[in-house]
Amino acid sequence: MKTICLYFEIHQNVHLKRYRFFEIGKDHYYFDDYENERGITETAERSYIPSIKTFIEMAKLYGKAFKVAFSISGCAIELLEQYAPEVIELLQELNETGCAEFLAEPYSHGLSSLANEAVFRDEVARQAKKMKELFGKKPTVLRNSSLIYSDDIGGLVADMGYKGMIAEGAKHILGWKSPHFVYHCAQNPSLKLLLRDYKLSDDISLRFNDASWNEFPLFADTYMDWIAQLPEEEKVINIFMELCALGIYQPLSSNILEFIKALPAVAKERGITFSFPSEIVSKSKSVAPMEVPYPMSWNDEERDTSCWLGNVMQREAFDKLYSVADRVLICKDRRITQDWDRIQASNNFRFMTTKNMGVGFYRGIYDSPYDAFTNYMNILGDFINRVNALYPLDIENDELNALLTTIRNQADEINVKDSEIGRLQARLQKYEPIEEKKQEKKEEPAKKAAPAKKAAKKETAKKADKPKKEAKPAKEAKPKKAAKK
Repeated sequence: MKTICLYFEIHQNVHLKRYRFFEIGKDHYYFDDYENERGITETAERSYIPSIKTFIEMAKLYGKAFKVAFSISGCAIELLEQYAPEVIELLQELNETGCAEFLAEPYSHGLSSLANEAVFRDEVARQAKKMKELFGKKPTVLRNSSLIYSDDIGGLVADMGYKGMIAEGAKHILGWKSPHFVYHCAQNPSLKLLLRDYKLSDDISLRFNDASWNEFPLFADTYMDWIAQLPEEEKVINIFMELCALGIYQPLSSNILEFIKALPAVAKERGITFSFPSEIVSKSKSVAPMEVPYPMSWNDEERDTSCWLGNVMQREAFDKLYSVADRVLICKDRRITQDWDRIQASNNFRFMTTKNMGVGFYRGIYDSPYDAFTNYMNILGDFINRVNALYPLDIENDELNALLTTIRNQADEINVKDSEIGRLQARLQKYEPIEEKKQEKKEEPAKKAAPAKKAAKKETAKKADKPKKEAKPAKEAKPKKAAKK
């Protein structure tokens, strides 16, 4: 039986403001609050709110026959909590139906997986913790920023304890193979990989409202027929896209939500189900390892990392940013850590690309990639000065590394203790019923003996209550006759 894994990304970049060289050291606030509020509010009203409301309707209409997964960056959560809390509330309502699953991803939606293992681990841990706080369950499947994946990243994710990871079904990696199977990490078979079918995904997210497309207009029946006609052995169809594809890239006037709403019914007619990523990972066997020696992503035709790190400016900014990564990790200043998350976001590097992105590429407030680079480096210069003020450059590397090692060891010890506590609690829950049964067995003889003891007590009490027979009075001794003289 074929199953569809439907997944949406929710991420909003925290927009940087115009920051001049002469502001370095004087102004430590880097963000355009007006643009951030306008951007997230508009996206929520045009896309997130109507889309999630549609998913809630589908959950009520189809029950567990419909399932959908989301990954939400930490930066997006912060913006939603501040400017559009209704979106969080709707996601929680959808979660309560049992038809939604939430995945792990780096908190910043950044490129830390390509630069610093410790930063990547920290980001994923913080985002997963936030998912558990908001939705009550810790994720078991991870989705990296823009589906960036390589063998090394997969090995790291497996070491972090995740059972599955979402990646791109890139043609230069798959070759003749199909994305409709479950694969596993070449470095660690315990990590299963779900690969995006970019054609079926882009048919919805990019081409749905394109009148020049030869399949326009696309109906749910036609779309599901394409899936049903796939070879019988191809069981898993992964359809992944950004949530803003529903309402922003494809306007609501195109009836995109009516198309989505019709999918479960027409799927059921063809014997096709919907599944969570975690269900597929736990129930499906891997058919082969997926070897990815160099990082791939879901961006652009190349499906690589060139849109973020393809030119000298981007690599310079990238190296400069992560040169202070270890120092930021030991920092407890809330402003520093929040700024760190926001300036890491991959969008900031994408604005610097010199690739031919075609008509309509959004470059934010910048006129050119060089403008984006200059503004970012000004902000980064001030940020690095703030970090160095807390942890000066004259601190010996050995001293800093020793401190980092101590902190990491403490974190590892805490994790080990947490695992041990969880294991002991599980064992305790397992043995409690057994102990209760043993106690009941011990109490059974006492319970049986209790009535007999009670009866004996009653009998004793009755005997005690009976009046005792009066003792016969002793015969008076006759007085002896006086002796005759």
